[in-house]
This record gives sequence, structure tokens and C-alpha cells, in this order.
Amino acid sequence: MSDLTSPVTALKGVGEALALKLSRLGIEHISDLLFHLPLRYQDRTRLTPIGLLRAGQEAVIEGEITACDVVKGRRRSLLVRLRDGSGILSLRFFHFSPAQQQQLRPGASVRAFGEARAGATGLEIYHPEYRLNSAGETSVDEYFTPIYPTTEGLNQARLRALTQQALELLDSAPEALPDVIPEPLRQRFHLPGLHACLHLLHQPPPDVDIDKLTLGQHPATRRLALEELLAHQLSLRDVRLRIQADGAPVLPSGRSLQARFLAQLPFALTGAQRRVLEEIALDLSRPAPMLRLVQGDVGSGKTVVAAMAALAALAGNCQAAIMAPTEILAEQHYRAFKSWFEPLGIEVAWLAGKLKGKTRLDAKAAIADGRARMVVGTHALFQGDVHFQCLGLAIIDEQHRFGVHQRLALREKGEAGGLTPHQLIMTATPIPRTLAMSAYADLDVSVIDELPPGRTPVKTVVVSDERRPEVVERIRRACGDGRQAYWVCTLIEESEALQCQAAEVTSQELTEALPELAIGLVHGRMKPSEKTEVMTAFKEGELDLLVATTVIEVGVDVPNASLMIIENPERLGLSQLHQLRGRVGRGGTESFCVLLYHPPLSKSSRERLSVMRETTDGFRIAEKDLEIRGPGEVLGTRQTGLAQMKIANLERDADLLERVASLASELQHAPQVTAVLVRRWLGEAAGRYGQV
Repeated sequence: MSDLTSPVTALKGVGEALALKLSRLGIEHISDLLFHLPLRYQDRTRLTPIGLLRAGQEAVIEGEITACDVVKGRRRSLLVRLRDGSGILSLRFFHFSPAQQQQLRPGASVRAFGEARAGATGLEIYHPEYRLNSAGETSVDEYFTPIYPTTEGLNQARLRALTQQALELLDSAPEALPDVIPEPLRQRFHLPGLHACLHLLHQPPPDVDIDKLTLGQHPATRRLALEELLAHQLSLRDVRLRIQADGAPVLPSGRSLQARFLAQLPFALTGAQRRVLEEIALDLSRPAPMLRLVQGDVGSGKTVVAAMAALAALAGNCQAAIMAPTEILAEQHYRAFKSWFEPLGIEVAWLAGKLKGKTRLDAKAAIADGRARMVVGTHALFQGDVHFQCLGLAIIDEQHRFGVHQRLALREKGEAGGLTPHQLIMTATPIPRTLAMSAYADLDVSVIDELPPGRTPVKTVVVSDERRPEVVERIRRACGDGRQAYWVCTLIEESEALQCQAAEVTSQELTEALPELAIGLVHGRMKPSEKTEVMTAFKEGELDLLVATTVIEVGVDVPNASLMIIENPERLGLSQLHQLRGRVGRGGTESFCVLLYHPPLSKSSRERLSVMRETTDGFRIAEKDLEIRGPGEVLGTRQTGLAQMKIANLERDADLLERVASLASELQHAPQVTAVLVRRWLGEAAGRYGQV
């Protein structure tokens, strides 16, 4: 006998073809039908008198057919007139058969459901669902009718029938879908029972608040959303427990080496940097691996914090490595660490995909035998042929570009020394608290919430591209005063080829308009070496203006650049705009960002550009970005699967996260509960979290 864990083909009427359609909806097993919730509901639980119907209303009506005629107009149609004593209404069919015309004859009694519209004959329902009434029939539906998300070739009636079979199996074998949250915890956190919630969501009784159900605010929906968030939270905590079950090198100090490093810096650390460094030092002094995320707005000094943490590892006779998502950013880190560490007698190695032949072999040898104590690179550091003598600290820059499985993979890099490296993850993308609690539940979070003294906030202006000539003149003046500028061409229709083409055209136009300036071009289709050559020329002041695609978003540091033009900023999310804007204002000169938009703007685009003009606070911008675009877009599709949640919605359900965190703390040492919840909600995706 089939149960809820069986494949959907165990249900009556489900063959391979239907199973394939269901799999497109993520429905593989019978239990998946129970968690495939309706989008909305129709009220077929009562009859509505025709006389009370209003245009736009969905309703069940009943009446006697007074006429049935084929009428000609712009389109031939079958027009059926109904009356019920309170009024008259028409049913109109544009697709019909002779048998249907014969069936709907005058004098017959019909019950129909659909949306009333104002039509040529008064109120009309186009292509209603209907049936002829049997003598004496009075019953209506017992529950609200669910309307499910569906796919081509799979109608609502079939989905409802399959879900009904799943509900009957749930009733006959409730143990097949256990409510694994223990009863005492359910009571303490005011959670309704799982089975009752599923029944109510698929078969809501007439007295339920249908608006709350539709908006996802009903306690039954909230219970499921909480369980789904809990599964994500537990899976990430499991990653943390597995990593921290290993030993890590105890790195209690490094103060003398750090003091020598600080003495060569031309500035003092901010209070926020010192606070975060104390949190890191405490983690490094323990025998369990540090798992810490450092958030800091653009220009807040995260790289110096990373360098101080690395020195603690080096003082403890370990190696440290920093990994960046792009070769441009990795190379920038390499130059910075080389200039900082070589005066202290520390060898810095560089490893990236473009390193070939003997140079690569030499770098790998220096890493393996411990001569290179500080290592800088791209994801090439993760490759199997790279071995460390004793990796004590791994620093990952721009964490949202990497997945959870790569955090787990770092454990293997410490095997030579018998210990797991400490992990320090950095991001310049401020993460709203709701996302940090959900997407980074395996990490402790530190925030550098203070900019170094002397950093002046960038002034942002929003200008229509009709004023492009004025903007070009502004560049001429700025560069004439010895400053440098960026002109950023944004994504066109998600096509890198078109984006690069647009940047090339813009570069040619600006070269003609500003012949006295040295202009460079950087885009995603250039070879890494070509990009690096142009960026280096810009950084060293050989170029006045850099025309670029969004490849310059992360980490490029040119203090003399004080003006940025972002073309078509309405195409970008707020966080990306904020990242781009952070490329200027890195020196002491007043800096400007011009958002050159193409009218007309949509409401959400106006809202985004307005936020950019009003604030430079990255966290406020991130919260607004989450509100406008949703978690999937803000985190990026590579992140931990949060974008693909079935029921939970991080904006709508943000208030559940405190309860989720408390529940997760109660349950994280109950592996049987964790295993069931993670399998139920993450399925195959569980592997990305390190679940077995």
C-alpha cells in the first residue's frame, strides 16, 4: 500500500507523463502535494442571487435557462440567458459544440461559477464552469475551492483530486508525516498542529478568514512558514556544529607583530575596527574554528581588519589565506598585503587561475612547504592540488559570491596540520538583519559601523539623460582640475555581449567629445590581463576617465577618483548602486555620483533612485533593497537556497525569526528532529548544507 513517502506514481491515475508534469512543480513524492499550497481560493460555499452580483465578483449562481442562441458579432458565440427570480444574467461561450448547445436548452436548471463582467447584454460570465441541476439538488461546496500554482497540461481539477488523495492518506497513516516539533515546544511557541494546518490550507471551511489565508497571515500558513525557516536554520547550524566539532589552532596573541604593522599605517584604527578585532581575537584564542562574518560598509576598513587577523595566525606559526571572487580584487589584495607584510619579513604568495607553468608550481611549492606564510588568491585556492603546510586562518572576501559547501571544503585545507582553519568572512554588502539571521545562521556576525575620519560622504544627484551634454562638461571640469572619473554602463537585457558593446560605443563617443582626456575601457569580455592593465593605468593616474561595465563594482580603490556617472541606474538594485558609488569618495576630496536615468521611470525605480539620493547608509539601503526586490535578488541566486523557499517569505515572516532562532537552539542537539525537518523542506538541496 502506498504512503506519503511513496512517489506520486503510486496515486490513482498518475502515470509517467503526469509525474513529469508534477515534477516541474517540485512534486516528486505524495507528501510534496501537501506542501504545494494554494495561491488563492474561490468561494463556492454559497449561492449568490443574480440580482446581488457586481462586475468583477466571482460567485456561484443558479437559474433557469430562458434562451440559448448562437449570436454573431466580432466573434461568433453561444449566449445563454439565465434568471433566478432576483435578476437575469448571460453565460457566453466563444468555444462550444452542437452537443453543448443542445444540452443548454430553455427550461433547464443550471448552476454556474465564474467572474461576472459588464457585457453587451448586461452582466455576463465568459466560459463559466457549470453543470445541469438534478431534481431537488440544493448542496453547495463544503470548503473554499483552492487554486494551485500549476504548469502546462495540468489543470486545477486534477491537482485538487490528487491533493485529496494525499489528504486521505494523511488521515489513514498520520505517522507517515510526523509533527516532529515536540508538544511542549509547540505549546510554548503557540504553534498549531501540522496535520490540522495542512487540512485547513487545502480545505478551508466557510468561516475561515479568507483574506488572512490569501495574504499568508493565517496561523496555519505561519506554522508552515516557521517550520520551513526552522529547517533552513537547523541545516546551517548543523554545518556550524560539524565544522566546530574539529579542533582549530589556538592563536592567543600576535600583539607585537600587529603593533609593528599598525606603526607603519598612516592612520589610526576606528573604534568599530578595534571592537571587531577584539571579537576576532577572542574567537582565535579558542580551540574551535572561528566562523565569523564581518559586515562593513564600503570604505569602512575591512581589509585592515583582515590583515590584523592574519597577523595573529602568523604569530601562532600558522599560515593565513585570503580569497576574493575576482582576479582584479584578488590582485588588489595581493598588492596591499605585499606592501604591508614584506617590510615585516613575511613572504606573500599569489595564486589565481591565470598563473601557469613554473610560476604556478613555484607558488604551490612555497605554500606547501610553509615559506609563503600569507597567501592571496581567487577560488583557485580551493583546488585539490593546492596544499598548505598549516593553514590557521582562511579569509573569504565578498562571501555572498560563495556557497555554504565551500565553507565546509575549507576544513580539508587544514588537514596537513591536523586542525581546521578559522574562517573570517567579509562583505561590503550590508545584509539586513532578517537575511543575516536566516542566510548566515552558521556564522557569528560583526559589524564595522563607522567610517574612517576624513572620508566625506558622496553627494548623489539624479539627472535625466536628456542633460547628457551637461554631464560630459562636468567630467571635463573635474579632470581638468586633476581629478579622475568613472562612467559606468549598466546591464542591457541580461546580455554581457550587448553590455560590452554599449561600453565600447560609450567609450568612442566620450573620446570624441573629450579629446583632451586619456580614456580607458574595461568590460567583462576582456582578458583578465587586459583588465588589470587598464585598471592599473587608471589607479596610477595615467587615465583621466574610465568607462566600465559593472566589473568595477567590488574593491577597486582609486583615491583620486571623485566623480562617477552611472548610466541607466534604474536597471540595478540598490545594493549594487551603493557598491558602485563606493568607488569614489575614497580620498579627502568632495566626491559626486551622478545617476543618469532614461525617462520615464517606473514607480519602484523612482523609489530606488530617491533612496540613493537621500542616504549613504548601507544598512538603510540594504533594508530598502530587501523591501523592493525580495531576498532572492538581494542575496544572489548562488546563496543558500533561501530564494527558493516554498512557503516562507522573509519580508512577510520576518517577525517569526526570533522564534525560529529560539526553537533552533532547543532542537539543534536533537538530530532525529533536524534530519526529518531538513529532508522535508530542503529535499535534494540539503546536500548543499552538508547534510548527509
